[in-house]
Amino acid sequence: MIITISGTPGSGKSTAASILVEKLNAERIYVGGIRRELARQKGMTLQELNKYAKMHPETDVNVDAKAAAQARELEKKHQCVIVEGRTQFHFLPESIKIFMKVDPEEGARRIWKDLQNKKTQEQRNEGNITSFEAMKKRIYEREEEDAARYQKYYRFDHRDESQYDL
Repeated sequence: MIITISGTPGSGKSTAASILVEKLNAERIYVGGIRRELARQKGMTLQELNKYAKMHPETDVNVDAKAAAQARELEKKHQCVIVEGRTQFHFLPESIKIFMKVDPEEGARRIWKDLQNKKTQEQRNEGNITSFEAMKKRIYEREEEDAARYQKYYRFDHRDESQYDL
């Protein structure tokens, strides 16, 4: 069984994925973490990578394809795989597809709170966000930028809830 989790920033995707991994004794693939690491390797923040991705589709397309292939391989060895990534429902149509959403202000509050922890700040690699208001603005921009890239590369809007099972 493969479960894909998509959703809005700060909606609890990682928290839900962690709980499911524990409860189902599953393996987890975190696409956002893979892209954040790619950004670090390129000496960029996630925001800078997302801007770079507008002209370099491989930063999305290759990561998404590899994550889907990895999920299928892991499924052969394990009973369950949780794949956390905004586009993975599309690449893994056989999955149970979950979409999580939260009010953008609440999502910003959650992420802003996380960014107050130095370790979490380094993991998220969000760049220099200096206020809650800046976080709210960045979430809105990121949602629009991501949706535009996914439309361009994959021809779908990940926010269309009709594509999900739950």
